[in-house]
Amino acid sequence: MPSPRPEPSLVRFRAAVEGALAHLESRRAEINDLNVFPVADGDTGDNMALTLRACLDEVDRLAQAEDEHTIDEIGRDEIVDTVARAALLGARGNSGVILSQLIRGAAEELISRPGELVDPVLIGAAMARSAQRAYASVRAPAEGTMLTVMRDMATSVASELAHMPEPRLAAEADPAVQNRLIADVLERAVAAGEASLRRGPDLLPALREAGVVDAGGYGVIVILAGVVAALRGDAAPALEHHAPARISHPEHSSETFRWCTNFAVVGRDLDANAFVPALEAIGDSVLVVGDRSTLKVHVHTDDPERAFAVFLDGGADAVLRSDVADMHEQVASRAARLAGDGLAGPQRSGALAVVSGPGLRDLFASLGAHVLDGGPTLNPSTHELLAGIHEVPAEQVVVLPNSPNVRMAAERAAELAEKDVVVVATRSQQAGLAAAVVLVPWRTAAENAAAMEDVLAALRTGGVAPAARADAAGRFAVGDAVGFVDEEILAWGEAEPTLGAVLEALGADAELVTVIAGAGAPLDDARIEALAPDGVELELSDGGQPGWWWLLSAE
Repeated sequence: MPSPRPEPSLVRFRAAVEGALAHLESRRAEINDLNVFPVADGDTGDNMALTLRACLDEVDRLAQAEDEHTIDEIGRDEIVDTVARAALLGARGNSGVILSQLIRGAAEELISRPGELVDPVLIGAAMARSAQRAYASVRAPAEGTMLTVMRDMATSVASELAHMPEPRLAAEADPAVQNRLIADVLERAVAAGEASLRRGPDLLPALREAGVVDAGGYGVIVILAGVVAALRGDAAPALEHHAPARISHPEHSSETFRWCTNFAVVGRDLDANAFVPALEAIGDSVLVVGDRSTLKVHVHTDDPERAFAVFLDGGADAVLRSDVADMHEQVASRAARLAGDGLAGPQRSGALAVVSGPGLRDLFASLGAHVLDGGPTLNPSTHELLAGIHEVPAEQVVVLPNSPNVRMAAERAAELAEKDVVVVATRSQQAGLAAAVVLVPWRTAAENAAAMEDVLAALRTGGVAPAARADAAGRFAVGDAVGFVDEEILAWGEAEPTLGAVLEALGADAELVTVIAGAGAPLDDARIEALAPDGVELELSDGGQPGWWWLLSAE
């Protein structure tokens, strides 16, 4: 009886990548909570998952483009180039960049032997090359980390192969037999990896003092266990769970730097090593990997723009896919999460709102928006916006700039971000608040943005502020109240009648007007309520915003 036709190689390859990612996602939070080295920023699981997700997305693109042809029909060179490049571009943080090098090393070895079936011998060679490439990517490799775990697993597999009676498979081997043998080899590698992981604290003081194993090393083991599960079509091998760190402060000199900066660089004849000294002059934890046309860069620094300039001034054509994370905030968030005060897990999409004022900060947060302090002038930099986008616990983000002055920087941050980002051009904080009301975390960013645009189309806004300078036409003096409706001056003079005029104008076609009091607002709630036009309900809140006594909106 003829054996069933083997499924396409690309489909089997995808199943292995998907199994690895699924298992990693199941322990993503646990890996984050182990993260203490080089900085206790709690994002190792996130970074490794993003790298694998980029690989899976690229496999899906290839399958769709090539109509599910086999790997041989598509071309092994294309597979290694595109998947390894996807891992490189999708990598974020130390752990993500090192994982991308493990993937590149394995892919190069597997693809470099055309005609050879992937069998235990080829798996062993791929693991050895992975470890070599990863070590080579780090200027000062630290033992006890994911580098050590991968090397020890590769060494264990090499020893196993020396004692296997039949480590090679013939070209006509049944796929089920191939899957079983590879899974057996990888399961033993996982066991060796766990033993190596437990030795990590003896090699790295930062782990020993925090009472943890290495987060990246654990992540690599989890990934391989997921591949074993996919090959067998069964549950992954049982892995020990690990308690989070006892401490949550940085264990590395990067405690002096704020921004974890990741970006890709494209150009011609790029020499990765040539850029490293300039980066080390402005930061630490430097990784520059890739090839002559594309580099991935990771550096901890206080000046991301200078890091970009190192490459642009050094002959690179462009900087792409920038991602900047505030490590001070990450460390604080991790500490809060481990104390039981953390936020909910990842969602489909979220919002980033640029805000000024403690009360407004609380109002936006109560609606589920992540808040970026824009300062008194609502003027964050592009890299501060990038960091804010990074901190939103979702891979799709809507940005609410809440000022026309922030829109350009927000759009630039959206272009540079690795996440899918949509900017909804809110021109004021009260408009942003109305938009945030319709935020639904399980919708896509595009769907949320469309709902917000519908709200803004029906919204009128106003405000009352003390005049910062005298009017050239003599209408008001410094300190007088000036009332606006839709950015046009409507009234001026004493605070009470000016606010009354703005309320009357906004209430003409509305049943509800929102009034947000700012710092130093001269009227209490009772006097404001007395100004409400007939038939109009007022919703009063304390925003604490500087520069505006009241911000108003009406739908």
